[in-house]
Amino acid sequence: MRTGFSDYQTALVTGASSGIGAATVRRLCAEGIEVHALGRDTERLAALSAETGCRTLAVDLNDLGVLTRLAASAEFDILVNNAGQSRRGTILEMAADDVDSLVDINLRAVLHLVRLIVPDMVRRGRGHVVNISSIAGHYAFGENATTFNSSVAYHATKAGIHSLSQQLRVDLYGTPVRVTEISPGRVATSIFKNQVAADNPDARFVGGFETLGADDIADAIAFAVGSPDRMNVAMLEIVPTFQVVGDLRFARRTELSGADNA
Repeated sequence: MRTGFSDYQTALVTGASSGIGAATVRRLCAEGIEVHALGRDTERLAALSAETGCRTLAVDLNDLGVLTRLAASAEFDILVNNAGQSRRGTILEMAADDVDSLVDINLRAVLHLVRLIVPDMVRRGRGHVVNISSIAGHYAFGENATTFNSSVAYHATKAGIHSLSQQLRVDLYGTPVRVTEISPGRVATSIFKNQVAADNPDARFVGGFETLGADDIADAIAFAVGSPDRMNVAMLEIVPTFQVVGDLRFARRTELSGADNA
């Protein structure tokens, strides 16, 4: 029985400087995959390369020329669209540049990478696209969650990733190329800082609350990619045990029963 890992040789991971992206690079490298890691922080990328042997490229995902040349530089079997940005505030108070930045990185770059890389996967008869969305793309959050997470523009871009993932499966019907959407909740990354600090405006949401680690998401990606080739893990919504999305209540670690309105 073949698995994704036995068929796949090369991966491209965006947002690889830290967090989920870096954890995913480590996980895929551990499976013997040649990983091309894209990010903005050259020092972190260099450290990640020294640790894992991955190939790195410091890149601005808004640079379509760079993305086009990159797509033509290798035959990628796995594409992990992870890079993302966040902003606070409602759409009523967001600056134009913030809106453009969120759309460019969270959605436009993903669309370009898919159109540039996936046709070659179809031609070669193998491939796996992993899109990192967010529960923000599926649920409307109130004031508390918006302050903690980000703006409606962020939610809208992540909803776009969800829609892209669904439609891409339709477009790829009849091919062996698989598409997985990973939709995380609270993860201890640069967006959700799992620490309390006097200058951290998210402290009241993070301090005593349960969060996932980047490795948890990387393991979920590995599960989907490594699944038997007859099996497509279409979507995984991954949240901490004590994060219940629908009611917007988040239980503290010290409160094993009941819940606390954040």
